[in-house]
Amino acid sequence: MTAGNTATDGGLKALKRDLRAAASREKAAVLRRFFRTGPGGYAEGDVFIGVTVPRQRAIAQRHIILAFTDLAVLLRSPVHEERMTALLILTYRAARADAEDRRRILDFYLTHLDAVNNWDLVDLSADKIVGAALDGHAGDALARMARSRNMWERRIAMVATFHFIKQHRADEALRVARLLLHDEHDLIHKAVGWMLREVGKRCSRDTLESFLKPRYRSMPRTMLRYAIERLPDERRAAYLAGAV
Repeated sequence: MTAGNTATDGGLKALKRDLRAAASREKAAVLRRFFRTGPGGYAEGDVFIGVTVPRQRAIAQRHIILAFTDLAVLLRSPVHEERMTALLILTYRAARADAEDRRRILDFYLTHLDAVNNWDLVDLSADKIVGAALDGHAGDALARMARSRNMWERRIAMVATFHFIKQHRADEALRVARLLLHDEHDLIHKAVGWMLREVGKRCSRDTLESFLKPRYRSMPRTMLRYAIERLPDERRAAYLAGAV
């Protein structure tokens, strides 16, 4: 039930017009600072026009049948909100697609991975597109992404496992977490810690702690703090003190 593949210039122009109408110069300035777009930042050079995520979601819903060729144009855009809106459209389509169309959406997503180049873009799309399409045969694909030299691909691998965690299935998340346990980037530390926290919340605390106990002393501190965030106060303190 995925939309057709022929270009619809009017639809693309209308979507861009909707985004510009919702843009705010003041919001754009805030977003440029928040997402570290300056020299040396992880989002260096990214262009923001200042559209809030709720407005982008509404615009994506209005243009949900936009063709893949038009989505490809948006994903090549230097404008962050254009790439995000394209990804939102893909997530909405994936949610209502059958297995064949989910795989088609995944292939399109993987072809345009260079556009998924900020943590918010990863986090809104990875579980809904990658995790959902790979359900049942995720291991090798996620492991390859987790070993990528590209930091965003590694984060995609980790966040994709949220799809399984939501179904109370921890194995994929723990497998990817082991591969990323000693990653050097703090955005990976945060993603791994976040997914481990969700394992404890949605699967079981015992599963989380069984993973943590032999590893927590060597984990990056940020990763550990995220992972134990929902544990009781005294248990968190014990982990932070190295006394578990």
